[in-house]
Amino acid sequence: MIPTLALVGRPNVGKSTLFNRLTRSRDALVADLPGLTRDRHYGRGRLGSRAFLVVDTGGLEPGAKQGIFHEMARQTLQAVAESDAVLLLVDARAGPTPEDRVIAGQLRRTGRPLWLVVNKAEGLPAATVAAEFHELGLGDPLPISAAHGEGVAELLELVLEVFPAEAAHPLSAPEGPRVAIVGRPNVGKSTLINSILGEERVIAFDQPGTTRDSIAIPFERQGKSYTLIDTAGLRKRGKVDNVAEKFSVIKTLQAIEDANVAVLVLDAAQDISEQDAHIGGFIAEAGRALVVAVNKWDAADEDRRRTVKREIERKLGFLAFARFHYLSALSGRGVQELLGSVDAAYRAAMAKLSTPRLTRTLMEATARQAPPRAGMFRPKLRYAHQGGMNPPTIVIHGNQLDHLPDSYRRYLEHVFADAFELRGTPLRLQFRTGQNPYAKRK
Repeated sequence: MIPTLALVGRPNVGKSTLFNRLTRSRDALVADLPGLTRDRHYGRGRLGSRAFLVVDTGGLEPGAKQGIFHEMARQTLQAVAESDAVLLLVDARAGPTPEDRVIAGQLRRTGRPLWLVVNKAEGLPAATVAAEFHELGLGDPLPISAAHGEGVAELLELVLEVFPAEAAHPLSAPEGPRVAIVGRPNVGKSTLINSILGEERVIAFDQPGTTRDSIAIPFERQGKSYTLIDTAGLRKRGKVDNVAEKFSVIKTLQAIEDANVAVLVLDAAQDISEQDAHIGGFIAEAGRALVVAVNKWDAADEDRRRTVKREIERKLGFLAFARFHYLSALSGRGVQELLGSVDAAYRAAMAKLSTPRLTRTLMEATARQAPPRAGMFRPKLRYAHQGGMNPPTIVIHGNQLDHLPDSYRRYLEHVFADAFELRGTPLRLQFRTGQNPYAKRK
């Protein structure tokens, strides 16, 4: 097993900055705002031939007995329990604080190998910075600058040398679909994640905006690998009123772009809103396979259920290619069937379509319904081949194809989707018109 390193400390000491430095990524949100990270965030890192896992955690607030900071502390302590070593980050500019002393005492009692990392030490004398943190009783403080990379390699060498060399073997990314769980705030996205995983992996709290970052969580079920991505809720643009929310929106949109399948979560206890339609439209425009989960279905009576279905048909009719599931993330009812639709949508998005069969399907479609005339000429569709996957893209060659009306293009989309059973994914058609060799003659 490769070593797992947990980054722990009070808010705004630079844990996410160090996480990005160790993983050579920008996966963790970084801003000059305390409490931006809330859930555990895992990443892969490497120092030479030595591989390791690193866990970014939310800021520890000693004494928090309830509310979001209590939930953040639970997630942090769970990360410590799962880790092989703990890096306690403190702020060189602020000096030792009472919170640092309490956290140091908590971590000392866990018995985990522990290193005291003094961050933001750029431009300061190393001996002076280290001296004032000896009072925490955690051995020699290690000054670094996560933002500038100073001392980070030396820190890793000290931490990794206590682990056997045979633990360092190549890290391979898990195969299988990347599934982004998206929707408006407080519709139950994090609860759905926890229900799928069977544990409280991410904070599920009855407060809009609890999730801020996009958290990627690899897992396996019945021998199949997945990566679930918990995302922040997307509000209307006019209601995004602080920097943290703006970062969260960007990370959520990036998660949709990077995913293979998106699960759009709706709330049966609320009206289907224009924002739900906007999110669904963004997923469709990005060409991502889609499954729609209508959550809190057990809390809706018969009248409410009929109303929700009518609103879905009226406002989300353009998502008819997706499968809809009516479930309860809290009780787990319907969650297993949801994953079955995720698998089917992923297979459809990554389907390989043979050129002969595509061309035969195209010829049969034009024989049943020929394209309408464009002036004196009728567009001629000659053959088709696959142009890409995720979403499936079909390239159609012929003459006068620029004059095909949108209605006929939609007709062809339905024909191909039915012929190849492409349920759960949007389909892209590209038309390429051959050049007329006599165009330049008078």
